[in-house]
Amino acid sequence: MAKPVDKLHLLVFIILSIIVSAPHSNQLQLFQYQTLVRIQQLLNYPSVSSSFNTTTVTDFCNIEPTPSLTLVCYEDNLTQLHIAGDNNNNINGGLAHNFSTDTFFSTLGSLSSLKVLSLVSLGLWGPLPGSIAHSSSLEILNLSSNYLSGSIPVQISSLRNLQTLILDDNKFTGAVPSELSLLQVLSVLSLKNNSLSGFLPVSLTGLQSLRVVSLSANHLSGEIPDLRNLKNLQVFDVQDNYFGPRFPRLHKKMVTLVLRNNRFQFGINPDELRSYNQLQKLDISLNRFVGPFIPSLLSLPSITYLDIHGNKLTGLLLQNMSCNPQLAFVDLSSNLLTGYLPSCLQVEAKTRLVLYSKNCLSNEEQEQHPSNFCQNEALAVKVLPHKQKNKSSYASSVVGGTVGGIAVVGAVLLVVKKVYNKNNDKVETTSTRFILENVSTINTVKLLSDARYISETMKMGASLPAYRTFTLDELKEATDCFDSSSFMCDASHGQIYKGKLTDGTLVAIRSLKMSKKSSPHMYTYHIELISKLRHSNLVSALGHCLDFSLDDPSISIIYLIFEYAPYETLRSFISGPGYKLTWVQRIAAVIAIVKGVQFLHWIVPGVFSNNLKITDVLLDENFHVKIDGYDLPLLAEARGKGSAEVSSPAKKTSVLARTEQDDKSDVYDIGIILIEIIVGRPITSENVVVLVKDLLQVNIGTDEARKSIVDPAVMNECSDESLKRMMELCLRCLSNEPKDRPSVEDTLWNLQFATQIQGLKENNQEAL
Repeated sequence: MAKPVDKLHLLVFIILSIIVSAPHSNQLQLFQYQTLVRIQQLLNYPSVSSSFNTTTVTDFCNIEPTPSLTLVCYEDNLTQLHIAGDNNNNINGGLAHNFSTDTFFSTLGSLSSLKVLSLVSLGLWGPLPGSIAHSSSLEILNLSSNYLSGSIPVQISSLRNLQTLILDDNKFTGAVPSELSLLQVLSVLSLKNNSLSGFLPVSLTGLQSLRVVSLSANHLSGEIPDLRNLKNLQVFDVQDNYFGPRFPRLHKKMVTLVLRNNRFQFGINPDELRSYNQLQKLDISLNRFVGPFIPSLLSLPSITYLDIHGNKLTGLLLQNMSCNPQLAFVDLSSNLLTGYLPSCLQVEAKTRLVLYSKNCLSNEEQEQHPSNFCQNEALAVKVLPHKQKNKSSYASSVVGGTVGGIAVVGAVLLVVKKVYNKNNDKVETTSTRFILENVSTINTVKLLSDARYISETMKMGASLPAYRTFTLDELKEATDCFDSSSFMCDASHGQIYKGKLTDGTLVAIRSLKMSKKSSPHMYTYHIELISKLRHSNLVSALGHCLDFSLDDPSISIIYLIFEYAPYETLRSFISGPGYKLTWVQRIAAVIAIVKGVQFLHWIVPGVFSNNLKITDVLLDENFHVKIDGYDLPLLAEARGKGSAEVSSPAKKTSVLARTEQDDKSDVYDIGIILIEIIVGRPITSENVVVLVKDLLQVNIGTDEARKSIVDPAVMNECSDESLKRMMELCLRCLSNEPKDRPSVEDTLWNLQFATQIQGLKENNQEAL
């Protein structure tokens, strides 16, 4: 984290180049343009050329975004400003010695329509002034990796539309303001790697919308307030602080819980932890926990990462203890455990790393203490004072790292190095790549990036080419001037052509005729949304092309370029004449569908009511699932129906204000797909849905009745409990009232649980 020198000058040079060279239009109001010029001056770059006419409004709303600069406009207003510097430059390099944060943020405050402000690694220094409150329309504020100091101003609480607040990697001191509780739509609060101190305000328990709280690497202390009221909270990371001694009370929907390197000692409630069905990552390492280890942590339905090392946990481990097969990382080392390492943790696998040294286990592949050591230490725990841990030695390995997957790798490397130094011939290394790929399907990085409105979620489609703007000539060349031989189909959302780019990439090109002609900037909002649609379980967007002429700059045709997916539909593998999916493969396919839907709901703004059909679900030769028929407001506009399913910025509604109907309509469609994979017959109308639903309700009571209606192709292989779970889930998804249907997250959990139940049956059969 350092202040930019040459990079900052280059950045403002880009701004100047845009201002001076772009063609003039009336897209941006004059005062907004003047504000950007003033920002350029405050960033200490030589004044604008005297030949530049400051009375003319300059069109830069359609300038292609770069990693350093992104400007987004809606109608005639600037709504997003992203400026990013270089982390590797020297302090104070590009800013004037008399730089004033008060002047700088007061200037920004005149951009009254600004909703997203991201100023990262610019070397901004000094206090964050109360004038930040002037930017009253802000929904996302990211000032990470600067040198902002002093207290977090209480005036920030007047930004009542704020959904995301990221102040990571600065020099803030003082307490976390209790006034943040006034930000009632706040979804992400990330203040990691500062020097904040004091207690966590009790008032934060009123922030019902919070999904992510990241406070790691500060000097916060004391008891954590009871947060069970925060029912949307999924990520809670307070690593490297002084919290304790009682284990925090949290809602059971937690996904990631990181308490590493604090002063927690007691208060772990086994029954409460066992109810954490969505918990994927639990890190309570380097604390002072005493008492028995809870074996059920190893078999939580969603757990993939478990780290308890560096405590005083006791207990007898048995070989027949069960584990979640998805566990990718387990560290039990440096505790007082006895007995045998569970057999499920001894299985050699390239997708799992298990560390258990410095206990008193009978397994000697990793260094162990003699058994009497653990007995004596367990007796002494209650009378000996705890040693003061060296906070900085551990913090140095994680401070400044990204939350989630990258932090996981850092922790793994730290532990592996520690074990290797003393036992380098006993520990077998495992590639860290698998941890990034497998440790969490809903990891912290994803949650943060979704909320930030910065499309880091596209990492889930990292194997795809970068999203870009195509020229019409490129598309004509790819389709031989849209020759009939390239024509694929005439769908409700426009004609679709198959194309081949110059690099050999096959693409599907959707030609959308707009019901009304509009200027290019009117579609900025739609294009921005489409550019985010990149996920491993979606037929992902690769780019777009706007068709207009010099004589008439209004848009009549928009081309959307998607990856080409020449796959078979899910229905063909269920009721078609060829290969039939196994029971486990069918559940896995629906899990992939739900993950795709979950992504569509989580991006900002969400994409809801997708009218999913089993014929829109495609499988490749490896049975990898991609959804092809999800909804887009631009497609609705092309049909002349408007856009009702996605909250529009023109309505100024928060994504948090979506209705329950929006969330649950997709769940109903998933229920219809579940019917078809259970009974193995095409479901072609709503009347058939009602009939089969009644059939399920009548026959769900007994094993024999359930088997009588299941697809004969999988009848003998599906376990009774797994089938019952799937039928129960199907009926809940098809509830007439949306409020009675499960959430997407609950649906995913039940599917994963059904897979685990089926796995138990198959393991038992193998044992026989």
